[in-house]
Amino acid sequence: MPNYLVLVAVSILLLLITLPLVAIAIRAAPALAGVLRQPDVWVTVRLTAFTSLIAVVVIVLLGTPMALLLARRQVAAWRIIDTVMDIPVVLPPAVAGIGLLMVFGRRGLLGPLLDSLGIDVAFTTAAVIIAQVFVALPLYVRAAVIGLKTIDPDFESVAMVEGANTWQVFTHITLPLAAPAMLSGATLAWARTLGEFGATILFAGNLVGRTQTMSLAIYIDFQSSLHTALALSFLLVLVSFGALLAVRAMERQ
Repeated sequence: MPNYLVLVAVSILLLLITLPLVAIAIRAAPALAGVLRQPDVWVTVRLTAFTSLIAVVVIVLLGTPMALLLARRQVAAWRIIDTVMDIPVVLPPAVAGIGLLMVFGRRGLLGPLLDSLGIDVAFTTAAVIIAQVFVALPLYVRAAVIGLKTIDPDFESVAMVEGANTWQVFTHITLPLAAPAMLSGATLAWARTLGEFGATILFAGNLVGRTQTMSLAIYIDFQSSLHTALALSFLLVLVSFGALLAVRAMERQ
């Protein structure tokens, strides 16, 4: 392909990606200070920060054993499990939200059991966290699997020969060597939880102070207060960009 065609294609692609972000920054800058003084905005920001951090902790706790299983291929059905783990990535967010509602809602599969225990999940803050975990978990697992596969098995074998048990091998050998990839995956998963919209609005609703995250607030404010929507969008752009920079730094290290 001629060089000038490559240059044209690259230029168009870069403009397509950067111009919307630049436009948000330009339009949001004049009203940003005023919007950030609104109490309702900080309620939404705190809720988003809280749910996303809890979701990442759950993702790491649940995703690390799964990543070990897939990296070591310890079960015969690992190909099936591997495929299932990718479903949330390709599944439309609205479908994910309806699916979660059909499991945890009052008329869902677990609805009668949860109701008998006095537990409400749908349209609560817990529903926000579950939705975030559902959509972001594969990002962490994929990164952790890549990091675990790069570890030389001889390191772990030598440690076990020297008398280390399985837990000591994991905490002193496996985890430190795979930590950069795991941190990278956790950062990407966290950024994904911040932008979650479709599954959250269907499964958790849009209740201010309870389930309304920044993405949901942007959707609502776009119809009533464009300045607020732009300011929240700009904050998410900054956070997402910072997360990508952190991931790139960890990959280089």
